[in-house]
Amino acid sequence: MKNLILLLILSSFVLGEGQTLKIFGTVKTGAGEELSFANIRVAGTPQGTSANVEGVFELLLPRGQYNLIASYIGFRSDTITVDLKGNMELEFVLQETGVRLGEVTVLPGENPAIAIMKKAVEYREKRDEQIESYIFDAFTKAAIKTTEDITSGDRSLSVGVGVDPDKELLISGILENESRGYFEKPNSYKEEIIARKQSANFPPSVNLLTGNRLVQNFYTDDLRFFGKPMFGPLSDEATDYYYFRIEDTLAQDNSNIFKIFMTPDDETDPGFVGHVYIEDGSFSMLKVDVTLNTAANPGGIFTDIRVFQQYSKFENNIYMPVDYRLFAEGNFLSIFKFGFEINSILYDYDINAGIEDDFFDMAVITVLPGADDKDSLYWTERMTIPNTLEEAKAYKRIDSLESLPVSFWDNVSLLSTSIPFTKHFEMSAPLAMYHFNKVEGNSVDLGFYLNDALGKRLNAETEFNYGFADKRFKKSFSGYYLMGDYRTTRIDFEAYDKLATLFSETDYYNPFTSTLLSLFGKYDFRDYYYTSGYELSFTSEIFPVLEIGAGWISKTDRIGYNRSDFSFFNRDKEYDINRPVNQLRTNAASASFKLDFRKFIEDGYYRRRVSPHAFWAVLDGSYTISDDNLGSEINYKKYKLGLEGKINLFRTTDLNFLVKGLYSDGPAPFQDLYALPGNISGGAKNDSYRTLKYARVYGDQVLSVFLDYNLHSTLFNILNVPFLKEEQLRMSVHFNAAWCNISGESLAIIPVDYQLFTTPFYETGFSISHPLIPFEFEFTWKLTHKDDDNFRFGLNTFAF
Repeated sequence: MKNLILLLILSSFVLGEGQTLKIFGTVKTGAGEELSFANIRVAGTPQGTSANVEGVFELLLPRGQYNLIASYIGFRSDTITVDLKGNMELEFVLQETGVRLGEVTVLPGENPAIAIMKKAVEYREKRDEQIESYIFDAFTKAAIKTTEDITSGDRSLSVGVGVDPDKELLISGILENESRGYFEKPNSYKEEIIARKQSANFPPSVNLLTGNRLVQNFYTDDLRFFGKPMFGPLSDEATDYYYFRIEDTLAQDNSNIFKIFMTPDDETDPGFVGHVYIEDGSFSMLKVDVTLNTAANPGGIFTDIRVFQQYSKFENNIYMPVDYRLFAEGNFLSIFKFGFEINSILYDYDINAGIEDDFFDMAVITVLPGADDKDSLYWTERMTIPNTLEEAKAYKRIDSLESLPVSFWDNVSLLSTSIPFTKHFEMSAPLAMYHFNKVEGNSVDLGFYLNDALGKRLNAETEFNYGFADKRFKKSFSGYYLMGDYRTTRIDFEAYDKLATLFSETDYYNPFTSTLLSLFGKYDFRDYYYTSGYELSFTSEIFPVLEIGAGWISKTDRIGYNRSDFSFFNRDKEYDINRPVNQLRTNAASASFKLDFRKFIEDGYYRRRVSPHAFWAVLDGSYTISDDNLGSEINYKKYKLGLEGKINLFRTTDLNFLVKGLYSDGPAPFQDLYALPGNISGGAKNDSYRTLKYARVYGDQVLSVFLDYNLHSTLFNILNVPFLKEEQLRMSVHFNAAWCNISGESLAIIPVDYQLFTTPFYETGFSISHPLIPFEFEFTWKLTHKDDDNFRFGLNTFAF
């Protein structure tokens, strides 16, 4: 017993010696005002932190003696020596300091601020030469602000629309994570999410929005906002792109610091407006405090976007970022006001650390196992950003709202397509319980859906519908199960007896569009056929860049006939005759592959591909065989190949491309041909032929090419027409080509008329859009195969 007590005492002593303790407190001025984002460093170490907006900080250290230094530009640093034996509260008081002007060599006629910024760029270049790699720790907190509380299930977020824009913004969601970042020249980067948490109304996967991949470093020449590259204050082009002016000279301890105002030379060019702080002598940048100008604000949706970043000196006088703050508020069309904040602290740098050559792989962000399972004790022992009073109240309010019981009627909405019963189970909502077409007439629908069950691995749905015109009851069951640590293996199964849409592979229109057009315009652009059978498929990512698959399909197809002539209007008009299909039984086996060299995010559940800015491409293909040896009534082989991607070109412009090829050997049934994606009158869709009618050109030997050159606002900026630049109009140019043929074997069995493009078909046009308007105006001309419909104007929108 004595030995046991002695062992417990010794264990407690050892654990106590290694315990991490907390130093917390505030940083204030001599007048008692809080200093937002003040820096606190541990002398002689890479450790430190930054205060929050209220000047409150937390710092975790082992037992021992330390010199803690609090600093802020324009103030003399305050140093406190502590003998840390337990949790400790401190208050730093910083006094304003005087200014001693330095000397800057200025060429005759040169703006002195330009001379300073050129030297700052030189320092950046020298700094870059000193850095081969580094490792750092980070803690990031994000807050979403709305005028109404956000509600959510496990899969999505929803916010009230049409809320009062005059209401004050309140924090409606908080997300936090602890991470470790790695960098190695020339451009290898990886981040590991060690721990993450969020308020109760946010699913864990949303927390990736606060990952340090969003943290910009103004010492680099690779700044991007809203997906667009932007010149920073230290970029090679900065002194030609921006106007700089010395606005003040401040001091911090024994150093003078130039406060320099910056703004683009041309206010219609996207860029930063605000201040940079450059240290005299070393010409290192110590702080950035800027906003994005109107030209960089997409559609003017944001009323304010502020970016703030500070830098501290580490080994070999290398300055590294120690925080990153982003504050934004917006007002969408004066009906929805919102905002968000990102606050990151970066610490414990290990510069030029040895990193294993094989450490950097395809994953740029990885959520480590157990990141979502950290308890409250873990977070009390980790470096964090202290909650402000507003954040503390928000956590309490949001969690209490989420704990309130929710009744069935709370989830019923006329605008919803599904009604949730539990976290994983839903059924059809009123909006999804009805449809109309010329074959079924008025139809009622009912569906039951299982979502993200068994650890986000199982999804399934059962759907029933009855058509009052064809007097047939249809049903289907489908589901898939995901396997592997990142759910990269998938098994799909579907059994059905239903009405199918002809050429659904190239049907890009909303399912409800034909219902509305039929009821109000007596225009059903789709054709339908009955099909019953089952399908089974298996896909798996065998390498990070290669996915393979195999499948089996057994189905029987039958003709569908016009059974309804109903419409609210145009009652004298008749619906087009529903095109017949080949009535037969098909048994077919398939194999597929996909090559994708894009890197990905491992979010703790899935791998999500990240498209690089310069170039990316994905190649996929499949092989299908239908044979009487498989029990099929028709014999054919089908080969498909596709290539899609994007190339960044001049300035911020980019070229999107999609190429598809199909070849069939043997007679292919009409319903299994490939239709060139066309459009309904007045409509337009991406990756479609704007001047071709919907599903009217088809074949079993097809080559299609879609090119979309997104100029964004670049052309209008080059033309320098003030109105066009200020309105932030966007423009894109499209060019599409096709070659389409039907083999003699298929021609012998298809039951309808056909149109062939045995010589290439070309069309070209352009579109005009605005970031705040959810559609594009498109103008397209046929270049070959001209007829009576050589020009089309169309609206491209998700609403169709």
